[in-house]
Amino acid sequence: RNQVDVDQHGGNFYLVLGANGILCLYPEKYFEQLALSVAPVGTAPDEAVVFERISFALASKIELDNQGRLLLNEKLRKRAGLKEDVTLVGVRDHIELWNTQDWEQYVADHMKQYQKQMTQARQVVMQQQARELSTETELEVP
Repeated sequence: RNQVDVDQHGGNFYLVLGANGILCLYPEKYFEQLALSVAPVGTAPDEAVVFERISFALASKIELDNQGRLLLNEKLRKRAGLKEDVTLVGVRDHIELWNTQDWEQYVADHMKQYQKQMTQARQVVMQQQARELSTETELEVP
């Protein structure tokens, strides 16, 4: 809790049902921005209504207790199929709540794909660094 900038992110969180039935925890102010954006651009009007209804109906405002714990909404917990052991997974702008067993299976199922993508990402970064170094060296030559 002490690591959250209350002025920037708000003091509370919103718990929503995300992709694949995973519970997602968003900082209060960020979720409000998502809510104001309504439906994604290009969404048909009837689909926008569905998006709004489900987004707001399944969102739950969460306050941390004095020890930094959060109490999960029982309906959302059941809808997401969360059991006793829960794993928190940080993903860019939110935290996902997974059944620990499901998370471990997900990692096992996707490890080869992850390793391939990580290797490709490292190669891209190293190529960029080599180009930058080459450009710097060319500029220094009298």
